[in-house]
Amino acid sequence: MEKFQKLEKKIGIKFKNKELLEKAFIHKSYINEHRGGHLEDNERLEFLGDAVLELIATNHLFHKYPDQNEGQMTAFRSALVKGKHLAEVSNELGLGEYLMLSHGEEKSGGREKRYILANIVEALIGAIYLDHGYKKAEKFIEKFILRKLDEIIDHGLHIDAKSHFQEICQEKLGVTPHYDVIEEHGPDHNKIFIMGAYVDNELIATGKGSSKQKAEDEAAKNALTVKKW
Repeated sequence: MEKFQKLEKKIGIKFKNKELLEKAFIHKSYINEHRGGHLEDNERLEFLGDAVLELIATNHLFHKYPDQNEGQMTAFRSALVKGKHLAEVSNELGLGEYLMLSHGEEKSGGREKRYILANIVEALIGAIYLDHGYKKAEKFIEKFILRKLDEIIDHGLHIDAKSHFQEICQEKLGVTPHYDVIEEHGPDHNKIFIMGAYVDNELIATGKGSSKQKAEDEAAKNALTVKKW
């Protein structure tokens, strides 16, 4: 399939099974719009790729950081495999242009949606693993995903803001912070939440997000900048 030649050159992998490579880019919405064919969406490849990525990332961290404990390595791994990071990798490789989407998903900006872009990285890893085996998948992951580990650590991107804020409050103040809804607005399918991070009854900072969890994370990040803990 000629349309994938540029991608194969970019990642340095020539697929033996071109249909497998194509499958990595078939979104479920495309299948829903083209029923009756023999195509299969990429969700099974994504499932496999997620497991391969986690194993290879874990193995890399285990050997690179022999003095780090389980908690620290888990934080590093989470930063490496989280959707935001994988979506950035997807954009760097231009994977969005190969996506097969329904007309509706296309119109709604599917090629730019972070979770879709992250998912196709995992699906591509699954396809590489099936077509070329563990070593080739490892090489791809090291080249395009693990290479950013030092940058992630240097910028503190592996640190979970809520956990960090809680640790500081418990250590410095002897209390555990809590979060409450300050405001929520918008329709059910597109709600926006504003959450407050509190220490005792004092509001330290607020955060906004499309879910309570995201708003709490934002509030914790903001709380860490409010006071010199």
